[in-house]
Amino acid sequence: MPMIRHSAVGREIQLIGRSLSSIAGALARLSPLIAAASGSTNRSPTGRVRKLSLSPKRRAALRLQGQYMGYLRNLKPGQKTRVKAARTSKGIRAAIALGKQLSNGAKR
Repeated sequence: MPMIRHSAVGREIQLIGRSLSSIAGALARLSPLIAAASGSTNRSPTGRVRKLSLSPKRRAALRLQGQYMGYLRNLKPGQKTRVKAARTSKGIRAAIALGKQLSNGAKR
């Protein structure tokens, strides 16, 4: 079995450590560029992460909007027009009900 010199092992470990430090530095420099390219970041200009706080009213409105969009996604163009007209005239809850009815009718 060959004799391993401790100084050679130490040098290799130091080399690996420097390489890992170099990689970590490169990733740190790239992360703001990647976040900016994706366009979705919740960081303020100071670099701190901001917590989004939604009121219960806003959260409920977003939930309704999601239901509306979910039903609208699966409809044919003519049906979408009917649902959109119902939203402007009767409100989002009526539009959701109509969209649900139309999407269930399309599955049969």
